[in-house]
Amino acid sequence: MIPDEIQITLLSETTFGRGDGVAGLIDEEVQHDVHGFPYLAGRTLKGLLQECCADIYFSAQKIGDTAFLESLSTSALALFGQSGALLSGGQSNLHIGNAVISPDLQEAIRQVKLDSTQVLSLFTTLRRQTQIEPNGVAKENSLRTARVILRETVFYAPLVFIAAPAPETVALLAACVSALRQAGSSRNRGTGWVQAKLFAQGQDITSLCLENFEKQVNV
Repeated sequence: MIPDEIQITLLSETTFGRGDGVAGLIDEEVQHDVHGFPYLAGRTLKGLLQECCADIYFSAQKIGDTAFLESLSTSALALFGQSGALLSGGQSNLHIGNAVISPDLQEAIRQVKLDSTQVLSLFTTLRRQTQIEPNGVAKENSLRTARVILRETVFYAPLVFIAAPAPETVALLAACVSALRQAGSSRNRGTGWVQAKLFAQGQDITSLCLENFEKQVNV
C-alpha cells in the first residue's frame, strides 16, 4: 500500500508556534488558520521527520552494513530530497501537507457559527510560567504566557507521492514516523510529546512497514 496520511496524536500539551504572540496578552501564539483551527505546517513536519531519518542513519552506521546504508541513503533522498534540489535535480518524491484537525470535525464546528477566537479556545488553553532564581525567588519580568494545544488532539497530514515509492522507501518513512516522539516549540525542554502513525486508505500500516524495515536490518 502507498501511504496517504500521517496521524499525530498529542500526548501532552504542545505549542506549534508561529514565531510571535499577541501584544500584552500572549508571548507565544500557536499556528492557526483564519477560522481558528490550529495546525502544524507540512514543511515543519517534514523537517521533523528528516531529523528522525538522520538519527536512524546515524544508528545504522554502527551496524556497518554498506548495502543497507546505501539503501537508506537512496530512500532518504526519495523522501526528503537534498539541499539545492531545484538546481541539482535531487528533488523529493514526497509532499507532506499541513497537519490539520479532522475536516469532518472542522465542518461540524463551522455549522455552530463560532468566531475564530471561540474555535481556537476549543483546542487550546493558556499556560503561564516564570523563571526561578537559585534562591527560589521568581526572576523579575520573567513571566511568560504561551498558548498550548490540548493533549489528545489529533492532527491529520496528507501525503502525496509524485511517483510510486519503493517498499524500502515506505519502510523508512514508517520508521521515521514511528521515531517522531516530540514536536512543537518547547520540545527541547521536555514537552510536546506526540504519537505518530502512518496510514494508507484509512488503515494503520505502521507496524507492517516497520516489520519490513526490520527485515532489511537483519538481512
